[in-house]
Amino acid sequence: MNSLWRCSLPLIVFVLIINNAYPQTVTAQISGRVQGGDKKPVDGATVTLLRTADSTEVKSMLVNTNGTFAFHNLKDDSYRLAVSSVGFKKYRSANIVVAQQANVSLPVITLQSTNTALKEVAVTAQKPLVEQKIDRMVVNVGAQISNAGLNALEVLEKSPGVSVDADGKVSYKGKDGVLVMIDGKPTYLSAAGLASYLRSLPANTIDQIELMDNPPAKYDAAGGAGIINIKIKKNTIKGFNGVLTMNGAQGFYSRNGEGLNVNYRDNQINIFANVNRNYAPTFRQLEVDHRYFDAAGSPTSVVNDVSNFRPVATNYNIRAGVDYYLSPRTTWGIVFTSSLEHRTNNIPAYISFFDSTGGLDSTVLANNNTDYKFDNGGVNLNYTHQFDSAGTHSISFDADYIRNVNPSNQIYINDTYLPDNSLIAHQVLTADLPGSVNIYAGKVDYTHPISHKGKVEAGAKSSYVNTDNAANYFNVINTVTTPDYNKTNRFLYRENINAAYINYNQEFKRFSIQAGLRMENTNGHGHQLGNAQKPDSAFSRHYVNLFPTTYFLYKLDTTGHHVLTASYGRRIGRPNYSSLNPFTALIDKFSYATGNPFLRPQFSAVYKLAYGYKSLLNVTFAYVHDRDMQSETIHYDGPIFISTQDNIGKRTTLDLSVNLNMQPAKWWNLNFYAEVYRMSFSGQLINTYLNQSGNSFGFNGNNQFTLGKGWSAELSGFYNSRQVYAQFRTIPTGVLNAGLQKKILQNKGSVKLSLRDVLNSLRRSGVIEGIPNTAVSYSNFWDNRITTLSFSYSFGKVIKNPRKRDTGSADSEQGRAH
Repeated sequence: MNSLWRCSLPLIVFVLIINNAYPQTVTAQISGRVQGGDKKPVDGATVTLLRTADSTEVKSMLVNTNGTFAFHNLKDDSYRLAVSSVGFKKYRSANIVVAQQANVSLPVITLQSTNTALKEVAVTAQKPLVEQKIDRMVVNVGAQISNAGLNALEVLEKSPGVSVDADGKVSYKGKDGVLVMIDGKPTYLSAAGLASYLRSLPANTIDQIELMDNPPAKYDAAGGAGIINIKIKKNTIKGFNGVLTMNGAQGFYSRNGEGLNVNYRDNQINIFANVNRNYAPTFRQLEVDHRYFDAAGSPTSVVNDVSNFRPVATNYNIRAGVDYYLSPRTTWGIVFTSSLEHRTNNIPAYISFFDSTGGLDSTVLANNNTDYKFDNGGVNLNYTHQFDSAGTHSISFDADYIRNVNPSNQIYINDTYLPDNSLIAHQVLTADLPGSVNIYAGKVDYTHPISHKGKVEAGAKSSYVNTDNAANYFNVINTVTTPDYNKTNRFLYRENINAAYINYNQEFKRFSIQAGLRMENTNGHGHQLGNAQKPDSAFSRHYVNLFPTTYFLYKLDTTGHHVLTASYGRRIGRPNYSSLNPFTALIDKFSYATGNPFLRPQFSAVYKLAYGYKSLLNVTFAYVHDRDMQSETIHYDGPIFISTQDNIGKRTTLDLSVNLNMQPAKWWNLNFYAEVYRMSFSGQLINTYLNQSGNSFGFNGNNQFTLGKGWSAELSGFYNSRQVYAQFRTIPTGVLNAGLQKKILQNKGSVKLSLRDVLNSLRRSGVIEGIPNTAVSYSNFWDNRITTLSFSYSFGKVIKNPRKRDTGSADSEQGRAH
């Protein structure tokens, strides 16, 4: 506990110093409320404060959901207000004179609707593709035409700083260990399960993607590389409304998908449902070369392994729920989610063995088949109460139950031939791999205003996870089946995490601070059941950690156009549940993956300094130090190529990133993101010591073109240079995408044509280092150039004051069922 106290003491002292250095006096302000002709608040209206003398902009803000606004810390002067909102005439006020210590409360501002409003179509201003906030970057998915027909995994790959490897594993800013969340809730899936789920989630169901490398204390401290939060669209249109989508695509194979988002809402109840189906056959070819040497460096043998993956997946996603408005300030809600996938994968492989002179020694023809089913279901019960009309004083509660069931059946057929094509061995191995995860989680969050433009947030969470995974392998010889006890086992894992946090937020005249502290208590127990040849084994772990976070913001000018921010945070990367499981999973006859029950959590310290100019430019420098870094490691056991997870020591990262939003012309919007970073690794591998570093850079660009008469177009892409990650060095990768859109049916419908990877240039290839007397290279080629034609049709009438809430208490556990 002494280390915990030393960690929290500087934060507590700093907050007290700041609080006393800036007395919380009440200064001049202008406040009011904006409503429409129907007396309802105009949610989303923009209020701009102008200096009367020269009409220069002083401040600008969006009204709260109840239509209220307030400008604080104003100097003695004369001002005017300008209020605007889509579908309403612009409003300008008379002169408003304020003096220090004064509070000017304006009469209700009523906006007049325009005569050009469409009857059943929501007309909104287009959001920018990327928005930079103090603690996160926000990607508005609907702003990209080329997202039509894509899935969530493909959209993530196009997001700034995000990479997706050939197996669907997501990394952020060059680092593994990112926690992927859906609507603030973890997915509780294995790496393969998470990739399957994201592939089954259509892009048209996604509203925003939040990228947080240093999340505030309200979020779970899990995820050493940060958090990616995918926010699902929720229809808030009054009456019965919906959106229908259909798409067809062509790559190596044809694929298609359909979706329906429906909603019924009246004054007291909101019922919503989102149903999607996706059929996606695809293709990937993986080639791995293994070259072996003796102690003198002379070649001894070569193994060439070429595998062709042909998965065919059918996915169904359902999200449905009810919000009941008990009063204008109290809401109860329940949300049901379900994801079903059936995936078959035929993997023929051709493995060639060569001697030291390059002569063919033998060949293995493999025909591996997997039948995989994934059933993810959950229910969330949530409650929110606002103690005041502004919503600054509130309490919310979430309870979650989630269950994942993912049985898999596999068959491995391997025939070995001599160079004269004579068969010398025939091997058949089958596997029955049932698995399940049960998660129970509950949390409460409380927000209390403590002063003018200041608040304290506090909350607590508790979660319980129970996993059960079995691996039952059988050798089949002359139709006789016998257990393979060397590979067979069953692994049970239980984990309980209890957490509490407090977060302080205060805005002063030109300075803002947000400081938080989160405490997490972890209790885990793993049990590997024995079999006829192997004994039982078990382990338990209990630890408590503190995770401080701080954010400082300083406005370099009175308008707040130039802003400096600095932040610090500490995070933990707990081992994924399957990474702790010591059983062996076969990839092919000569490639295995194993777990590591001795894997320790990884701790990360994140330091950031950033400069921002309006919403146009953001430049960020970050330094990250990781201790007990978890990473995939590769080693050999005889002829077997083994992948596992290990703590390899430490990693340091220096990162410089730039995000630019521009409008070079009225018809052209541009977003450009670029980063340069250096990673250094040092630590012990199984058979050698790792000490290497490398510089990398990458960029992501998106161009949106408004062509007129309902036409628009997009040109986007990304590039990543060579990268170094622990034992792996990858080659450069890049993608160019294009899209074209036409609004039809009086703007109720749209047709989109998109082409992903125009140049067919994306490859995931590289070399694996740190294996004594061995050189390994790999190359991935897969179905990435895809042409998609999609259609969407919207119907409904916009309401002006929808309630939109984020719910969910399972904030980190889902993302660790890897």
